[in-house]
Amino acid sequence: MTTKNLAKDIYEKPDQIPTRHGYGDALVHLGKTNKDVVVLGADLTSSLRAHLFAKEFPERFVEVGIAEQDMMNIAAGLSLVGKIPFVSTYGVFCIGRAWDQLRTTVAYANLNVKIGSGHGGISVGPDGATHQALEDVALSRVLPNLTVIVPTDYHETYKATISSTKIQGPVVVRFGREKVPVITTKNTPFKVGKADIYKKGTDVTVIACGVMVYEALIAAKMLAKKGIDLEVINCHTIKPLDMDTIIASAKKTKCVVTAEEHQQIGGLGSAVAEFLSKNYPVPMRIIGVNDRFGESGPPEDLMKEFGLTHETIIKSVQDVVKMKK
Repeated sequence: MTTKNLAKDIYEKPDQIPTRHGYGDALVHLGKTNKDVVVLGADLTSSLRAHLFAKEFPERFVEVGIAEQDMMNIAAGLSLVGKIPFVSTYGVFCIGRAWDQLRTTVAYANLNVKIGSGHGGISVGPDGATHQALEDVALSRVLPNLTVIVPTDYHETYKATISSTKIQGPVVVRFGREKVPVITTKNTPFKVGKADIYKKGTDVTVIACGVMVYEALIAAKMLAKKGIDLEVINCHTIKPLDMDTIIASAKKTKCVVTAEEHQQIGGLGSAVAEFLSKNYPVPMRIIGVNDRFGESGPPEDLMKEFGLTHETIIKSVQDVVKMKK
């Protein structure tokens, strides 16, 4: 897929919708179409938009309270009797606090539990470091049997949530709190495990996930004026990684930049580097949070403070172009 297939010219003030709304709306759809879907909350039901499901299907919703570890175990039990449970809370809690239960009870047994991991990234804003999940992708992708998805916008979060029920085994869908640009449509192709080329290019490959896909497209437009042709890949599935698309692009451009709203360590950049270092080493830069905790502030200011913008992508692209010469 290329940018011409997107809903509109994304550079002209795209619609802004929180990705968590895609999760909440998808849960309601699943409730109407699959009687086995159940949802669990941990005192953050409204924030995760799971209250929409709870309102329509109260008999299939469980409010556990501030007991995330118990919630994960309850979901495991529900999966063993044929239900498809969705665990809904912030990433720092469902991945961090309940990591032992996620590892030993859910992933080890390859149970059919789906995890709505909210408040992903720095753009959570005023909630600050304790609620900004910056390590969650690293903590989850290291676990065997676990599929990890980081959608880019509302529509992709909706599709990822629906698609998770078609996978037998545990799945994490990571999304954020604040409004982000809507760059896809209902008809934009989406398949778990398949990265999509949103712009074809020949000089540099930029592989991004989440809101950083939008920033990469902005960088591509700006760098085109300087004669640098970016290939932009939306790698929404961190695990399993689409190795075919990544290596084909790397062989064409001979250099790679990754961008994610996550720690530089252990996330998308690490996954790509691990793969390319063994199969096709090229000059590479990883854009993400540089080994620090988050802080409180307006989301836009935080993204700039932590270097998660198209300006950072542009600088990194210019660096790797020099390295390959």
